[in-house]
Amino acid sequence: MRQSHPAGERLFVDYAGQTVDVIDAIAGEVRAAQIFVAALGASNLTYAEARWTQGLADWLACHVNTFAFIGGAARQLVCDNLKAGVTATCRYEPGINRSYQDLAAHYGTAVVPTRVRKPRDKAKVEVAVQVVQRWVLARLRHRRFFSLAELNAAIRDLIADLNARPMRHLGTSRRALFEAIERAALLPLPGEPYVYAEWRRCRAGIDCHVEVHGHWYSVPSRLVREVIEARITEQTVELFHRGTRVASHLRSPQRGRHTTTPEHMPSAHRRYADWTPARLMREATAIGPSTAALVERILHAKPHPEQGFRACLGILRLVRAWGAERVEAACQRGMDIGARSYSSIVPILRNNLDRAYRPQPVPDEPPVQHSNIRGGRHYH
Repeated sequence: MRQSHPAGERLFVDYAGQTVDVIDAIAGEVRAAQIFVAALGASNLTYAEARWTQGLADWLACHVNTFAFIGGAARQLVCDNLKAGVTATCRYEPGINRSYQDLAAHYGTAVVPTRVRKPRDKAKVEVAVQVVQRWVLARLRHRRFFSLAELNAAIRDLIADLNARPMRHLGTSRRALFEAIERAALLPLPGEPYVYAEWRRCRAGIDCHVEVHGHWYSVPSRLVREVIEARITEQTVELFHRGTRVASHLRSPQRGRHTTTPEHMPSAHRRYADWTPARLMREATAIGPSTAALVERILHAKPHPEQGFRACLGILRLVRAWGAERVEAACQRGMDIGARSYSSIVPILRNNLDRAYRPQPVPDEPPVQHSNIRGGRHYH
């Protein structure tokens, strides 16, 4: 069946079967570079690039560079069923890799895999692979390359020559045909190129964190034990639950550490995490100087200040039952007797031993002066 390819409709992509050796200048090891090839359906404009692997990151990066090379995006991406692009081969509903779908959505295009073992479905790129092998790779076979960048620079020059060469059956070059019929039909490129993102499924632990590449990132506490999908880029980690983004963090290279957003913690955890020695001292000073002095004494009496947090919190919360005035008086008595604990202050309040330390009430009116009242001096 003869196929028709409207301008700007399809971009065919594949890897060449032939590889190119690259020599490590330091170690002297030889490594085979994979050759990615892309061809537009209407103009046959061809692009080629060398990559170390056929993995997902290299596969997507080649697409980004192809779109930059042609200055736009075709409405369909036609590929075979390689693992980097297709997760489940099916004649009717093939499964597309989540990251590959993201790239297609970013450029406004769609991924259309071919049928399994049907190279005729992507004949354009099959021919382009043959052309690249004959007119590019064959001309490089006697050259030695010591880096991937050096190899790609050589491929870039030969691809420009290939696209400028007239095609026998059309009498015009791929580049001229592209400029005439296909450039205007391409979809415009977005403002920013696609940033490679990896997707991973994980489960939130009871501490409201999920593990991504050895680092722990927080999610809202309501999602404890729920399945979370993580979208991982070089700079960020985005966390999704049932398609809704629930958290976003800067990616951290530190393994075994935690990145926590305070709002994600349960209210009880958040209140406990907010307590610091400085805050305890502020709260105690608001009650009175004796309370502040006792809290400071308790914090300094422990090998680590956090060991005295509970005792200090207990003293501060006595205000709810006894009032600030009595707690301040009890702490003043506690300072006099050398108290260093919460359990020393509670009996003072229960047994009313703070009475002598409370401020004496001042009468609202002066005492009555009368000849029949002898006054306090009469008894001394």
